[in-house]
Amino acid sequence: GKTLITPTRPTCRCQGPAIKAAKWNAASINVIVHTLVSQNLVTDNVSVVEGEMAIISCRVKDNDDSVIQLLNPNRQTIYFRDVRPLKDARFQLVNFSDNELRVSLSNVSLSDEGRYVCQLYTDPPQEAYADITVLIPPGNPIIEGRDEVLSEGNETEMTCTAMSSKPAATIRWMKGDKELPGKPMVELTYDKMYTVTSRLTFTVSKEDDGVPVSCIVDHPAVKDFQAQKYLEVQYKPEVKILVEFPPGLTREGENLELTCHAKGKPQPQRVNWVKVDDDVPSHAVITGGDLYIENLNKSYNGTYRCVASNTVGESFDDYILYVYDAPSTTPIPTTATTTTITTTISYPEANQDSRAGEGAPRTVDHAVIGGVVAVVVFAMLCLLIVLGRYFARHKGTYFTHEAKGADDAADADTAIINAEGGHTNSDEKKEYYI
Repeated sequence: GKTLITPTRPTCRCQGPAIKAAKWNAASINVIVHTLVSQNLVTDNVSVVEGEMAIISCRVKDNDDSVIQLLNPNRQTIYFRDVRPLKDARFQLVNFSDNELRVSLSNVSLSDEGRYVCQLYTDPPQEAYADITVLIPPGNPIIEGRDEVLSEGNETEMTCTAMSSKPAATIRWMKGDKELPGKPMVELTYDKMYTVTSRLTFTVSKEDDGVPVSCIVDHPAVKDFQAQKYLEVQYKPEVKILVEFPPGLTREGENLELTCHAKGKPQPQRVNWVKVDDDVPSHAVITGGDLYIENLNKSYNGTYRCVASNTVGESFDDYILYVYDAPSTTPIPTTATTTTITTTISYPEANQDSRAGEGAPRTVDHAVIGGVVAVVVFAMLCLLIVLGRYFARHKGTYFTHEAKGADDAADADTAIINAEGGHTNSDEKKEYYI
């Protein structure tokens, strides 16, 4: 290195050339000081996962051949220029030049964490600090549930634990593709590690059966670290009645076949057919979830219910039966013979069953239309008769008071003068016929 002498106040007296030489030396000293001050020593902080390799770099801008060395947190020299005084083979020289000293540290452990010093031998010495942070990933997350088998509508609790990490991990919860909030609790252990436990409470429905619940651990040392648990949810049966026959309206004399589909978890143990507020017809045939009734008549009208149950609960579905009249037949005569051909008149049937709100027939009954027309005609005839009688009673000859007094008068003028009221009361004696 160079020895820098800082000049003090001059104590000698110089004349002539000596004064010029002194001025030149002072200028040279000023240039050297300016160069040293302009040197810039920099380094970077390092985060490394335990067991991996860390790189420490000491860099100098505009170095003037000053010595660079690297010290550990205990101020022990790791490298002096390109020489390693410290007997730790995990430190290896990666690069050495006038502007950089780069060293690698392999198989990093928690004890290697601390502040490392890059030192540049100037006067005064320059230092830059590189903090090494050792990241320790958590162990495999452990997810646990309070209940192995759940029932719909019940509340359950699950916990997820990420142990022995540095720094503390963050835990997120996902149910299917929906994120749920958990309640974390962080614990610092004796070895300066962190254990994080998150609790999740939620209510399950039948749609949650088979849905995965994921515990996702976020930590700078690991990615996509998670554990899953699939939900098993039991629910009461879902019951649905289907009409197998007939495809349209139910009419007298026809047959009825209904099928009851029941699905639940566990599967329904019993499926029963009942008639609300009455008994099922005695000749009805019930086979499992099927109900078969022959030769329908209107006495069978009512609500038929399929009831299914399992260990979770009981559900039912209703079918409202309404039996319509059988299709009527009309004889059609032939032209010149006495033989008649009987033709069955079929009505268009809507594709509906007899359920409530769906049992109204969509065909038109001609007998009903004829009855309505007859009532209208009869009402009109009655109205005409009443009006005729009314006008007949009010028909006749009407007399006014203007001619009163004409019997005793000799001429028309005298009759008018002798009339009751004369002209003076004509306004009060007016009569109108409307």
